[in-house]
Amino acid sequence: MTTEVNNFSDDNIKKSFLYEELSYKIIGSYGREKQYSELFKEKFIKINIPYKRELRIGDSGNILDFVIDEKIILEFKTVPYLILEHYDQVKRYLHQTGLKLGIW
Repeated sequence: MTTEVNNFSDDNIKKSFLYEELSYKIIGSYGREKQYSELFKEKFIKINIPYKRELRIGDSGNILDFVIDEKIILEFKTVPYLILEHYDQVKRYLHQTGLKLGIW
Protein backbone atom coordinates (compact mmCIF):
# COMPACT_ATOMS: atom_id res chain seq x y z
CA MET A 1 0.00 0.00 0.00
CA THR A 2 1.35 3.41 -0.94
CA THR A 3 0.34 6.69 0.52
CA GLU A 4 0.69 9.95 -1.32
CA VAL A 5 1.57 12.92 0.81
CA ASN A 6 0.93 16.42 -0.44
CA ASN A 7 2.84 19.33 1.02
CA PHE A 8 0.61 22.34 0.54
CA SER A 9 2.30 25.69 0.79
CA ASP A 10 2.17 28.89 -1.22
CA ASP A 11 5.26 27.71 -3.08
CA ASN A 12 3.78 24.32 -3.98
CA ILE A 13 0.30 25.38 -5.05
CA LYS A 14 -0.02 26.19 -8.71
CA LYS A 15 -2.59 28.92 -9.02
CA SER A 16 -4.22 28.22 -12.35
CA PHE A 17 -7.72 29.35 -13.19
CA LEU A 18 -9.61 28.74 -16.39
CA TYR A 19 -10.28 32.09 -18.12
CA GLU A 20 -8.98 33.88 -15.02
CA GLU A 21 -9.31 37.50 -16.23
CA LEU A 22 -12.76 37.00 -17.77
CA SER A 23 -13.99 35.11 -14.70
CA TYR A 24 -12.83 37.91 -12.41
CA LYS A 25 -14.61 40.53 -14.51
CA ILE A 26 -17.86 38.51 -14.29
CA ILE A 27 -17.85 37.79 -10.55
CA GLY A 28 -16.85 41.32 -9.64
CA SER A 29 -20.58 42.11 -9.56
CA TYR A 30 -23.47 40.59 -7.68
CA GLY A 31 -27.22 40.79 -8.01
CA ARG A 32 -30.62 39.13 -7.79
CA GLU A 33 -31.57 36.76 -10.57
CA LYS A 34 -34.11 38.53 -12.80
CA GLN A 35 -33.84 42.06 -11.44
CA TYR A 36 -30.05 42.24 -11.56
CA SER A 37 -29.49 40.19 -14.71
CA GLU A 38 -30.10 43.46 -16.48
CA LEU A 39 -27.28 45.06 -14.49
CA PHE A 40 -24.91 42.30 -15.56
CA LYS A 41 -25.99 42.76 -19.15
CA GLU A 42 -25.21 46.48 -18.91
CA LYS A 43 -21.83 45.73 -17.32
CA PHE A 44 -20.93 43.25 -20.06
CA ILE A 45 -21.81 45.83 -22.69
CA LYS A 46 -19.82 48.53 -20.90
CA ILE A 47 -16.68 46.42 -20.55
CA ASN A 48 -17.11 44.88 -23.99
CA ILE A 49 -17.63 41.24 -23.01
CA PRO A 50 -19.67 39.25 -25.53
CA TYR A 51 -22.57 37.31 -24.03
CA LYS A 52 -25.79 35.46 -24.79
CA ARG A 53 -28.67 35.69 -22.36
CA GLU A 54 -31.37 33.13 -21.52
CA LEU A 55 -29.95 30.64 -23.98
CA ARG A 56 -31.94 27.42 -24.43
CA ILE A 57 -29.89 24.21 -24.53
CA GLY A 58 -31.22 22.15 -27.43
CA ASP A 59 -34.55 20.50 -26.64
CA SER A 60 -33.65 19.77 -23.00
CA GLY A 61 -35.84 22.59 -21.69
CA ASN A 62 -32.85 24.01 -19.82
CA ILE A 63 -32.19 27.73 -20.15
CA LEU A 64 -28.84 29.26 -19.27
CA ASP A 65 -28.91 32.67 -17.62
CA PHE A 66 -25.80 33.80 -19.53
CA VAL A 67 -23.09 32.36 -21.73
CA ILE A 68 -20.09 34.66 -21.64
CA ASP A 69 -17.81 34.89 -24.66
CA GLU A 70 -18.93 31.36 -25.67
CA LYS A 71 -16.70 30.06 -22.85
CA ILE A 72 -18.36 30.47 -19.45
CA ILE A 73 -21.84 29.66 -18.16
CA LEU A 74 -23.06 32.21 -15.62
CA GLU A 75 -26.03 31.11 -13.51
CA PHE A 76 -27.69 33.30 -10.92
CA LYS A 77 -28.92 31.88 -7.63
CA THR A 78 -30.87 33.98 -5.16
CA VAL A 79 -30.61 31.66 -2.20
CA PRO A 80 -28.88 32.09 1.16
CA TYR A 81 -26.42 29.30 0.32
CA LEU A 82 -25.63 26.97 -2.54
CA ILE A 83 -26.49 23.29 -2.31
CA LEU A 84 -25.47 20.18 -4.22
CA GLU A 85 -28.48 20.57 -6.53
CA HIS A 86 -27.09 23.91 -7.79
CA TYR A 87 -23.71 22.33 -8.44
CA ASP A 88 -25.35 19.42 -10.27
CA GLN A 89 -27.39 21.83 -12.39
CA VAL A 90 -24.31 23.71 -13.60
CA LYS A 91 -22.47 20.43 -14.10
CA ARG A 92 -25.33 19.21 -16.37
CA TYR A 93 -25.23 22.47 -18.29
CA LEU A 94 -21.48 22.10 -18.83
CA HIS A 95 -21.95 18.55 -20.06
CA GLN A 96 -24.80 19.53 -22.40
CA THR A 97 -22.94 22.50 -23.89
CA GLY A 98 -19.39 21.15 -23.91
CA LEU A 99 -18.20 24.30 -22.11
CA LYS A 100 -15.56 23.96 -19.39
CA LEU A 101 -16.44 26.58 -16.77
CA GLY A 102 -19.63 27.45 -14.95
CA ILE A 103 -20.00 30.20 -12.36
CA TRP A 104 -22.98 30.59 -10.10
